[in-house]
Amino acid sequence: MNNIIAMPMMIPILAGILLIFFRHNLKLQRWGSFSVMIVNIGISAYILHQIQQNGILRLDFGGWEPPFGILFVADSFSMLLVLTTSIVAAICLVYAFSSTEKSYEHMFFYPFINFLVAGVNGSFLTGDLFNLFVCFEIMLLASYVLIAFGGRKGQLRESIKYVIINVVSSWIFLIAIAYTYGGLGTLNFAHLSERIAEQGQTPMLTVVSIVFLIVFALKAGLLLFFWLPGSYSVPSTAIAALFGALLTKVGIYAMFRVFTLMFYHEPHITHTFIGILAGVTLILGSIGAVAYKDVRLIASYNVVIAVGFILVGLAVATPTALEGSIFYLIHDMIVKALLFLLAGTMIAVTRETRIDYMSGLIRNYPLFGWIFFIVTLALAGIPPLSGFIGKVLVGQGAVEGGAYILLALAFISSIFVLYSLMRVFLTSFWGETIISKEDKIPMKKGWIIPCVILAAGSFILGIGVEPLTVYVKDAAEVLANPQIYIDAVLYDN
Repeated sequence: MNNIIAMPMMIPILAGILLIFFRHNLKLQRWGSFSVMIVNIGISAYILHQIQQNGILRLDFGGWEPPFGILFVADSFSMLLVLTTSIVAAICLVYAFSSTEKSYEHMFFYPFINFLVAGVNGSFLTGDLFNLFVCFEIMLLASYVLIAFGGRKGQLRESIKYVIINVVSSWIFLIAIAYTYGGLGTLNFAHLSERIAEQGQTPMLTVVSIVFLIVFALKAGLLLFFWLPGSYSVPSTAIAALFGALLTKVGIYAMFRVFTLMFYHEPHITHTFIGILAGVTLILGSIGAVAYKDVRLIASYNVVIAVGFILVGLAVATPTALEGSIFYLIHDMIVKALLFLLAGTMIAVTRETRIDYMSGLIRNYPLFGWIFFIVTLALAGIPPLSGFIGKVLVGQGAVEGGAYILLALAFISSIFVLYSLMRVFLTSFWGETIISKEDKIPMKKGWIIPCVILAAGSFILGIGVEPLTVYVKDAAEVLANPQIYIDAVLYDN
């Protein structure tokens, strides 16, 4: 029965391979990809329910039991992220149907989206370091192609930067994996945790852990985010939404997994360093969000702020803070996808990217304007929307852990988020409209419906948080108590 754990990765890979042979059948490409995401939503929800009934699930490939073989491990943390990934991908696909040029759709657009989702899901599910690297590369290879769709000068410039940064970080990742295997003789997460606990986290292992942190910081945009604003502002709208919602979250997930399961023995070094990086990221991201007038760059710097905020929870590492980070992580995947869809639609209807060149959009598109107001409140953490509970729990955890500087930075950054997005709302949506009746571009249903669904998702997540709390508490408990994960992987046969 545990074979179902591999489905969220295997189904998109198989679908992507099959769709390559039907590149000219757009209907099959579109609805085949959408169906894959819907099936993944159902499978993920089922696995999440099974975890509550039976505990953490494990799939040993080829019958090789851990720590010797390749395995996938499904706990509440990984499956919550797989489920959210599938939901966001399905909604972004609906937007892509109405916004992507047909010439690009014929050039393997949908197969590469499937490969991207497969890499993301595989990263969340894998139970060993080397296969985390492999799934990272599947995700990145797909993103290298998707970022360049369109072939514009800016896209090519940013895609070169994006590829170089990720190739270098992957090379460093491999070096860190080699040192880990050389020192401990295993790459299985649970076995590594046990080995480190047995022999202690030596200075050498602490250095290796910092190397891992640098790699994941590059992937997630933690301090080392110089590549992110440009790279996330040049792709087509649907792709930018997928990037903003999913890609940095894989790096964040890797940090949570590695620094709660393996390298948690010297928190005064590793977690203090994470806290410093998170604090500086909050400061720089907040400055960037208010410094620019390009709506795409404002959205990108809001991604950076969210990365810093989520990792405050890891730096503090109390059960409450971890729970808050998980809540905020799920919220951010949904709401960042919405923010990038809204930013791209603003550009589509005005043919401008700067907010000071837009005005009065709410007169032409009232529903669209109020959805932007909702996303502003959600990202600022205003109740009853989805960002509120995560911010409260991270703040409570920071108080429990005595991390008052991080607490202050986290909540000051929320004011910057609110200011940056309210500035967009007041500048671009109010005032005299710049669009005459003759020049008005109709708001396509394929643009507005995904935005409505995501906005409704933020509201539902905010007011209906109680059913989700069971899964989030379970996820936080496993992160706070590594032995639960170890027992499930190594000793539960």
